[in-house]
Amino acid sequence: MVEDVELNRLYWHSRRGMLELDVLLVPFVREVYSTLNEVDRNVYVRLLECEDQDMFGWFMERAESEDPELQRMVRMILDRVQPK
Repeated sequence: MVEDVELNRLYWHSRRGMLELDVLLVPFVREVYSTLNEVDRNVYVRLLECEDQDMFGWFMERAESEDPELQRMVRMILDRVQPK
């Protein structure tokens, strides 16, 4: 189970100051993060350590992360918001 303190910390780290990232990351951490397994939680935390411009390119699908785990997390977040 994810503790409230951890969720609050991740919520604030998910607020990037770039609206395009905020609308993807904040709802993900609020609604999905607690359902992730430990490996995926660690990957999400690693994603938050990346530069905003890199993440922006990945989420806009202009580039891909060289790290396959990070790219998988980006895809997981995008799949959550894109219509099927």
